Amino acid sequence: MKFSNIFPKVILALLATLTITSCVSRKEITYFQGLDEIQQQATAAKNGLQISPNDLLTISVSAYNMEAAMPFNLPVVGASVGGSDAGLRVSGTPQLQSFLVDSDGNIEFPQLGTVQVAGLNRQELAAKLKIAISEYVQEPIVNVRIVNFQVSVLGEVNRPGTFSVQDEYLSLPKALGLAGDMSIYGQRDNVLVMRETNGAKTYAYLDMTDANIINSPFYYLQQNDVVYIEPNNAQKQGAGYNRNASVYISVASVLISLIVLIAR
Repeated sequence: MKFSNIFPKVILALLATLTITSCVSRKEITYFQGLDEIQQQATAAKNGLQISPNDLLTISVSAYNMEAAMPFNLPVVGASVGGSDAGLRVSGTPQLQSFLVDSDGNIEFPQLGTVQVAGLNRQELAAKLKIAISEYVQEPIVNVRIVNFQVSVLGEVNRPGTFSVQDEYLSLPKALGLAGDMSIYGQRDNVLVMRETNGAKTYAYLDMTDANIINSPFYYLQQNDVVYIEPNNAQKQGAGYNRNASVYISVASVLISLIVLIAR
């Protein structure tokens, strides 16, 4: 059989193989499949982030009589904007100082002294302080914020990095959105979330293609969580090939085309 007769059949076979292997099913890339078939359950994360050692908190106390509330606030300082020979220059924009939660889960609060805060969420701590301050101030208003809420998103995403978050409810999809979503090479059914709670490291593998993910305790992220997107099998295999393979294939295609023309 002539080479020119065999070659078209070889090309067709290769094209068919590439078509089959390059097709990706909807189940492999679509998020939250079966969402209409489940009902979201209540999760502990919906109660808000729990305060942990090494967290930074801003706490402001106000009341109708602001003079009475002032002793329960840290001194307000200006924001540092640069340096000089005399030291740091300070802008006129006031900033609240932060409370650092110590290793025992306590903060030193003005007038009240040592206050246990670890294990409470923002609303619970505000209510606790309000009760204590009410002995000195009529109808105090207490606002608490966690200001060091950060998560890291690594692996097969478009913009990996560490992100600071203002909202205390950060879901896994929102974190992926901050990182530009997964790349096409990300393994969507095996997303790793690593967490440290009270010194103990925990983790979970989540399937983003399964709507039941919304019921996982890892669906809402906590301070300093790390999300890792593993590369899929195609990307792993591709990493073992020569990066110049596509160039070699192009050159080979040109040579085969020239051979076919000559054979005719």
